[in-house]
Amino acid sequence: MSNSAALSFLRTVQAVLWSFVGMRKSSSGQEDMARLNPFHVIVVAIVVVLIFVVGLMALVNWVVAQPNTF
Repeated sequence: MSNSAALSFLRTVQAVLWSFVGMRKSSSGQEDMARLNPFHVIVVAIVVVLIFVVGLMALVNWVVAQPNTF
């Protein structure tokens, strides 16, 4: 992967993560949408959502498996 492709990928991941958090200036969002490939943004967003859902499922399974100490 070339340096510019790696930077573009990291910028896409950063834009998606900022969108998930919801704390972003609209000017930065507009700049990203002008620069980033929409297909890459969609793919990264789907991957991040899958990681988030699997992580939540693992956390719930871990909590349920713990002995009840109440």
